[in-house]
Amino acid sequence: MHMNPPFRADHVGSLLRPASLRKAFRAHADGQLSDAEFATAQDAAILEAVHLQESLGLQSITDGEFRRASYWSHFIDGIDGFEVATARFAFHDETGASYPFLAPHVVGKVRRAAPLSGGEFDFLKGVTKRTPKITLPSPPTFEFWDQRGAAAAAGYDDVDVFCEDIARVFREELTDLAARGARYIQLDDVPLAMLCDEGLRARMTAVGEDPDQAAARMIRLFNDCLADRPAGMTVALHVCRGNFKGHWLSEGGYDWIARRMLREIDVDTYFLEFDTPRAGGFACLADLPANKSVVLGLVSSKVPALETWDSLARRVDEAVRYVPLDCLALSPQCGFASAVSGNPVTQEDQAAKLRLIVETAEKIWG
Repeated sequence: MHMNPPFRADHVGSLLRPASLRKAFRAHADGQLSDAEFATAQDAAILEAVHLQESLGLQSITDGEFRRASYWSHFIDGIDGFEVATARFAFHDETGASYPFLAPHVVGKVRRAAPLSGGEFDFLKGVTKRTPKITLPSPPTFEFWDQRGAAAAAGYDDVDVFCEDIARVFREELTDLAARGARYIQLDDVPLAMLCDEGLRARMTAVGEDPDQAAARMIRLFNDCLADRPAGMTVALHVCRGNFKGHWLSEGGYDWIARRMLREIDVDTYFLEFDTPRAGGFACLADLPANKSVVLGLVSSKVPALETWDSLARRVDEAVRYVPLDCLALSPQCGFASAVSGNPVTQEDQAAKLRLIVETAEKIWG
């Protein structure tokens, strides 16, 4: 088991909020809990989450995203120019039902008003001797969900200038995190996987948007954000099909975007979802450069059924047809709670799945 990130047994980051913390979020929102009392409740829950991860044998430790209402909410709190509005897409479930959701919406000039994740990292670093991992929403999270024309309405006549301001926010944030000692950063992205959905690409084309141009803009934005990446910092990219209460946003394998994503985006590793047939197969990994790695998201964080180590090992064997074993690792396909509400699994399910990942990784790579 190598001791540098990504680890053979890794995880995406968010964890189920305990009932006490969900209650604290509601009480704080209702004005029944002070900021100091709310922070104390978050601190206590994070300490328990860190203990859980360490006891299961994980080497990358997160705070479960317990200080956030959603995986991107702290960016909205700390960046000027964004509010929250209904996204132009919707989640889906097995019945075909659709569920609207809220997402970042640009309303003015974008500027990083304060450190976004520094406080989270400082606390986490102080309560674990293992590798603290900080998750950040991806740059395209802030330019893909809006209705067409939103950037212009916010004062950006040129979308490239809008993207430049987003990139500046990320460069400042990464520099700040590095100064605090962060060396493992993960960007959580949904838009890239959405472009893999043939139906969604058709809808974009129907309203005059070019999916290829959108992909090129996203890749350029990623690299602009990482242009001044501090030395010694491992950056991972988690490419997600959406994760909210077990629902998803898109389907389709990574094949449409894989070559550009794997070869052109300047990150070290990719957390990719392969937990359902909707995710496609492993052939897209053949384009992985020799200096990068892939963390296979084979364990579902959306359903309680527990996978078996031998079924996971068989799927790793399938992936090895396209990628050397030494370039692979194992994780859940996504976090267990991209928002406070969490996925339809229990704390016991979550622990069993994380334990299985560690045990399977030890048998494969140990």
